[in-house]
Amino acid sequence: MSDEVRTVRANGIRIAYRTWGTESSGGTPVVLLHCLGEDGEDWRGPLIAQLAAAHPVYAPDLRGHGRSDRPGEYGLDDMSEDVRCLLDELGLERVILIGHSLGSVVAGVFAGHHPARVERLVLEETAALLPLDPPREIPEVPPGPQSFDFEVRRQWNRQRNEPDPRWYERLARVTAPALVVGGGPGSHLPQSDMAAIAELLPNGTFVTIEDGGHLVHEQRPKEFASAVLGFLAG
Repeated sequence: MSDEVRTVRANGIRIAYRTWGTESSGGTPVVLLHCLGEDGEDWRGPLIAQLAAAHPVYAPDLRGHGRSDRPGEYGLDDMSEDVRCLLDELGLERVILIGHSLGSVVAGVFAGHHPARVERLVLEETAALLPLDPPREIPEVPPGPQSFDFEVRRQWNRQRNEPDPRWYERLARVTAPALVVGGGPGSHLPQSDMAAIAELLPNGTFVTIEDGGHLVHEQRPKEFASAVLGFLAG
């Protein structure tokens, strides 16, 4: 497994990414999208170790995070387009797409825009992009340096409060088999919303990993890896 962080120009900005496994592994490439405030390193663990044995694996830093650029614009459509341009630059026509929290929402938006490019889809602790009542607070930028561009959080909250209805509706266009993973009552997100997303996806399945909370792949790494690998093998 490699610790090297590479960069590529995609959608007009620099995107950093990590990669594990090799093209000679023979499996469909896997792309992992992290949650708000993290970067591609967040995925390191049992899942990557097992995936890399059979697939080339890529874990980019979303715009505003890690070593990727901080352009100040953090719309979900921009992030989806970053993914498309990254795949084009890396020569990846069709991928397995796995996302957590914010990354899962970006994955869902991308899959709705480009269903033919997603072979299988895994959404860990994803949010339903429906208007929130009460709305989320738009926080002020805290003082001092931040590990990511805090403007991402501010714009993410605005988009959660008043999402573009197309983002949710287009999930019905996703043709790939999809696995939606919830962390049970320890999560701050409604598990019923995740079940509804699985119902909306034409080939969706919802599973709960008990005591996973919102950070399922961190709190229950073996169970999460088993669920994902079982889904990919099915």
